[in-house]
Amino acid sequence: MSSWLEDFQPRLFTELAFPESIIDTIKSVSIKANPPHLLICGPAGIGKTAAWKLIARQVLGPSWQSTTHVLQARDLARQSGAMAKFEEFLRPSGNDSSDTLAGTMSLDAYDSAFTSAKEGDIPPAGKESHELHGQERSPVARLIIIEDADHLGHRRQAYLRRMMEHSSNTSRFIFTARAPSRVIDALRSRMRILRIPATEKKIIKKTIEKMFSEHSIEPVKGVSGDIAHIASGNLRRAIFISEVLYRRDLLGSRDNVHELVKATSMESASRIVEEALRGRINEFRWEQQGQRNVRVLKGAMGVLDEMMSKNSLDEEDVVIHLHDAIVNSRNNFDDSSLSQLLEQLGRLDVSLRKSNIGRIQIERFLYEVAKIGTKLGYSQA
Repeated sequence: MSSWLEDFQPRLFTELAFPESIIDTIKSVSIKANPPHLLICGPAGIGKTAAWKLIARQVLGPSWQSTTHVLQARDLARQSGAMAKFEEFLRPSGNDSSDTLAGTMSLDAYDSAFTSAKEGDIPPAGKESHELHGQERSPVARLIIIEDADHLGHRRQAYLRRMMEHSSNTSRFIFTARAPSRVIDALRSRMRILRIPATEKKIIKKTIEKMFSEHSIEPVKGVSGDIAHIASGNLRRAIFISEVLYRRDLLGSRDNVHELVKATSMESASRIVEEALRGRINEFRWEQQGQRNVRVLKGAMGVLDEMMSKNSLDEEDVVIHLHDAIVNSRNNFDDSSLSQLLEQLGRLDVSLRKSNIGRIQIERFLYEVAKIGTKLGYSQA
C-alpha cells in the first residue's frame, strides 16, 4: 500500500503548493533551451524534492530517470568514508579517470529524442520542452541532484565548483537546501536561486481537503484546519498526520488530532529527556528480529531516531518537542535545574543553525543533560 506522499505527488507545475510567482519562475527555467544550474531552498517539508522531480521530467523528457543522479548529502555526512563515497559518485570510473559524472555521455543521454511519453505521463508544463522552444531536444542530457546541499561541507562544495566549471556542458546541477547560507558563494554565484517560503496554512488546508475529497473521506468539520495549524508550514508533515488519522479511523473528532501529536511526539520527547538525565545516551541491546539477533540502539539516541523516523521530524522540530517536554515535565524541576536545561536547549538551537551535522549537536546536548542529571541524583554518570 503506497503512502499519500506518493499518491498525491504533483504531476504539473501548477499543482505545486507554492506561491504563483515561484511556480511561474520554476516553469520558465524548466522550459528554457539552455536551463541554468539551480539551488532550491526553503524550510523542511515544503516540496523541494517534488519541485526538482518535475523540473527533471520537463528538462529531460519521458526518460528523465535514466539520466538523473541523486546524492543525499545528509545521509552521506553520517557515513564513514564519506569523502570517498562522494568522489565515487562524481567519478564513477575512479579517481584516476579524467571522466566525471557531469561530463559522461551515454546512449541513455539521447533517449529523450526517441522515447515517447507513456499514457498518463504528462509533461509538468503541459507540453514537452522541445515543443515549447522549437528545438528537437534540449542540449541538457543529464541532471545531478544534490539533496540537502547545506550538509556537504566546504571541501566537498569546492570539489563541485571545479566540476561545474570544467565538465558540465551538457549536464546541470540542482541543489536543495534549507540553509542556503551554508552553500559557498562560489557555488551560489553559478546557480539560479529559487527561495520557497513555508507553505501557507490556507494552502495546506486546501491540499488536505482535496486529498480527503479524492478518497471520499468526510472528516468532522475543522480537522483540516487543525492539521494545517499543527503542521506549521510543513506540508509533508500535514499529509503524514492526515494519513495516520485516516488509517487509525480518528477523523471523527478534532481532539484526536491533538492527542495524536501529543502521543507521538510529546511522550517520545519526554522519554529522551528522562533517558538522558539517567545518563543513558547511547545504549545497545541485542534483540531477536526474525531468525537473527540484531544489535539495536537504545537509550536517548535510540528514542530520538525512532521519534524522528515515525513523525517525519527534522532536527529543528526536535528542539520544539524537547522544549515542551522540559517545560511540561512530570519531573517538576526546580527553577535552577529548569534554567540549566533550557540554557543547554538554547545552545542546541543555535548550534543546529550553524552545523552541517545536527545529530552530533543533539547528542552533545544530551550529554550536557546527563551532567545535570548527575547533579540532581538521576544518574551516576
